[in-house]
Amino acid sequence: MIQLNNIFKYYDHKFQRSFVLKDVSLHIEEGEFVSIMGPSGAGKSTLLNIIGLLDEPSEGEYFFNTEAAHELKEKQKVEFHRHLVGLIFQAFHLIEEMTVYENIETPLIYKGIKAKERKPIVADLLDRFNMVAKKDLFPSQLSGGQQQLVGVARAIAGKPKLLLADEPTGNLHTDQGRKIMELLKVLNQEGITIVQVTHNEEFARFGERIIRLTDGRIESDEDIR
Repeated sequence: MIQLNNIFKYYDHKFQRSFVLKDVSLHIEEGEFVSIMGPSGAGKSTLLNIIGLLDEPSEGEYFFNTEAAHELKEKQKVEFHRHLVGLIFQAFHLIEEMTVYENIETPLIYKGIKAKERKPIVADLLDRFNMVAKKDLFPSQLSGGQQQLVGVARAIAGKPKLLLADEPTGNLHTDQGRKIMELLKVLNQEGITIVQVTHNEEFARFGERIIRLTDGRIESDEDIR
């Protein structure tokens, strides 16, 4: 599903080149649950952003389902985000002026799904995540754990093939974080490929592989099934 070949990411400053990623090659099969770990500044989020086409590599190739993702035009990237990828963020990134219902509905609107078809999809997600009673509340009226549940529901509303999670439990208490990880595990068992960045060793082990980055390079790639 995902094939990265010799990916470099760097920034040039006058007479100096600063590397964020160095010669990263990586293959992720469809249906895998992969955790990326490493110290701050190791390049974890940059790697995730390149996989999600939110950032571009300075050098190297990226193939998604055999398509050359590194060559996609902006319009094609929009379609990629709209139809294939769901994103979960540490800071939730919910739209504060929208209710829980409207936040979950947003990606479906972007996909061009008609209102009468959107309604049962959102209703099903609200029911699944026990958020029916909170559908008319705004993000500021929810706990951190509840906001992240909405974030997950929004990310999977469009039935993505790939779910990217950048520190999805970073702003949560341990028990809340564990519930989010258990939910991601279930989603993976239902067929969604998941790549997460995490600092938490326990939560990393909800995945099947742990890739450790150090100074922009892959230090180890461990199968923990």
